[in-house]
Amino acid sequence: MSFDHWPQVRRIALPLVLSVIGVVGSIGASRNVHFDHRAADWFMVLLVLKGTLALYWLRTHPIPVLWATVASTLIYMLMQYPYGPVIIPFIIAVFSNIRRGNRLVGWSALAALYLGHVGGRLLLGINEQGVYQILLVGFFFVLLGCISELFRAHRDRVTASERTRREAELRQASEERLRIAQELHDVVAHHISLINVQASAALHLADRQPEQAAPALSAIKDASKEALVELRSIVGILRQNDESAPRQPVAGLDRLEHLVSRTSMAGLEVHTAIHGESRPLPTGLDRAAFRIIQESLTNVVRHAKATAATVRIQYGEESLVIQVDDNGRSLAGPPTEGNGIVGMRERATALGGTLATTRTPVGGLRVVATLPLGG
Repeated sequence: MSFDHWPQVRRIALPLVLSVIGVVGSIGASRNVHFDHRAADWFMVLLVLKGTLALYWLRTHPIPVLWATVASTLIYMLMQYPYGPVIIPFIIAVFSNIRRGNRLVGWSALAALYLGHVGGRLLLGINEQGVYQILLVGFFFVLLGCISELFRAHRDRVTASERTRREAELRQASEERLRIAQELHDVVAHHISLINVQASAALHLADRQPEQAAPALSAIKDASKEALVELRSIVGILRQNDESAPRQPVAGLDRLEHLVSRTSMAGLEVHTAIHGESRPLPTGLDRAAFRIIQESLTNVVRHAKATAATVRIQYGEESLVIQVDDNGRSLAGPPTEGNGIVGMRERATALGGTLATTRTPVGGLRVVATLPLGG
């Protein structure tokens, strides 16, 4: 028998075992009954079996099963059958309901059985129990409810902890997917844009000035090689295969000159201006700053009718400010934000910063990102 069948086996075995214990125990108790107790008969066996066999449906119908055990146990007691294991199914049903969170139903069942037992015996004139026994039974019922509540609280804590863990895993996975998507977009968009521009130049020069097409083809080769290296690095992270991932530093502002030179080969003149004291930055901030500049220049190459762009970096006491302007004249109003600008803003927001896009006085695009140094 496979382990998959064990839950069903346990579900069947519990009622059957309790039925045997209940019937045998009740019949055994009837052999030593007092003169005022009812002798064992078929109805007693029926009441016992009603409570025990009802537990088969405890997992799927906990509340009806609980009230079924209340009814069978109360009738058993009021008919003055000898005390025996008839109370066991009721205890299991109460414990299961309260532990599952059916607290009101569980406590109501406890009160109903206790008050029905005490009140019913008074109405029927059955007075062999004294005050001490009545209080003892009440204490037992309260103790049963409190123990069930302790297990319910423990189950709630475990469930909440598991839910929090799953939410954290989903959030982490979502953030990782977003980060990878941003990296892929920035890497592919930048290098493909350079390749597109250089390929257009090479095609234009191939027939008229074939000797001048070589630099463009060389730039295409270099850009495609860099794109493959960075893509392999990202794929290596996705596969969690550190041995095959390229051993290169994470893209940061130390590669700004390389980025500027590559972009200049696409025909865009790029100027840089550094204000403040340049200093090492946290890895996440350094990468985000580089990617924002890279994406800004990519947008200029792809969309702006510009010949030059200026990158300004301001090292402040509390924040790093990045500004990228181009001399294009294509904007007549506020810039339209595509995936590139959205991705840049997500990078800035993830670090607790901001990113704004505006129109320059001459009609170009200005990107301003403010990244807190403590982000």
